[in-house]
Amino acid sequence: MKMTYHRRSVSLRTLPRPVAVVVGGGGALGAAQVGIGYALEERGFVPDLIIGTSVGALNGAIAAAHPGRAAPWLDSVWTHARRREVFPLRFPSARASLFADHGLRRLIAQAELPARIEQLAIPFTAVAMDLATGAQVLLDHGDLESALLASAAIPGVLPPVDREGRRLVDGGVIALVPVRAALQAGAASVVVLSTGPASWPLRPLAPPRRAGAVAARAGLLLWHHQIERDLHEVSERIPTVVVPTGVETWPFPWDFGHARRLITTASLAAGRFLDGLSISGPGLYRVDGPPAPSAGLKRARTAFAREAGR
Repeated sequence: MKMTYHRRSVSLRTLPRPVAVVVGGGGALGAAQVGIGYALEERGFVPDLIIGTSVGALNGAIAAAHPGRAAPWLDSVWTHARRREVFPLRFPSARASLFADHGLRRLIAQAELPARIEQLAIPFTAVAMDLATGAQVLLDHGDLESALLASAAIPGVLPPVDREGRRLVDGGVIALVPVRAALQAGAASVVVLSTGPASWPLRPLAPPRRAGAVAARAGLLLWHHQIERDLHEVSERIPTVVVPTGVETWPFPWDFGHARRLITTASLAAGRFLDGLSISGPGLYRVDGPPAPSAGLKRARTAFAREAGR
C-alpha cells in the first residue's frame, strides 16, 4: 500500500500524555490494525507506550520497535501470511495444542525485533493470562519472544508458554482489548485498535438453534461484553478513542486471505475518523455502530454473524 499524503492530526496532538496505543486480539482480523497504523503514521502520531494482546501484541511490538514506519513492513507480512504457515499442524503425539508455534516463531524472527522488551524504542507490554490462577499477566520486561508467544497462545490451539514459573496463555481470554492494562501502566489517554464484530455495538438477533451457532453467538457476546465493560470503565477516567476499521464483512479469525481488503478498508475509515476527531476530556470517542451497507448492495454479514444467526 502506498502512503499518498502526510498530515498532522490536531486532535491526536491534544490527547493528554502519556498516550497509550492499545492493540486488541483477533487472529487474522489483526490485518485491519495495519490499516489503522497507516492512518496514524500518516498523521505523524507516535504513542508513548503500546499495550498488546495476542496478535495485537505482535503488531504492537513491531510498532514499538519501528515507531512511525511499521505499517509498510506489517503490510508485507500480513499480505503474504498463510494459515498453514502461521498454524502448522503438530505431530499426532502432541497433546498441549493442535498447532505448533514454530510458524509464529518464524514471524517473530523476521520482524527485526530486539531480544528484550526493554530494548524496544517505545515502552511495550504484552498481555497474557496465568493458566493456573486466571490472573492477568503484564509482560513489560525480559525476553520478548516468549512474551509474544505467551500473549498469542490461544488455549488448545497454540502451546502454553512457561515463563518465570508460570504457565501462560493468550491474554485475549481475560482482556481482548487491554485498556485497563494501559490505565494501570499510567496512560493519561488511550487510542484503541480493536478488530472483529465484537468491537462494535451488537444488534439483537433471533436466538440461534444449531449447536455451532449457539456457541458462536455466546462467544461473540462474551467478548463483546468484556470489551464494553473495560472501555466504559477506563473512559470514565481518561479520553478513550476507539478507531474504526470500516470493515463490514469479517472473515474467520484463521483466514489470512482477506488481509489486503482489511488493510485498505481500515486505512480509509480510520483516516476519515481521525480527521474529524475532537477531544474534550474523559469519555469514549468512537463510531456508534458498524459501518452502513453500501448503497444498492445487499449487506453481507460477517462469518461470525452468519453462523450465529442460523
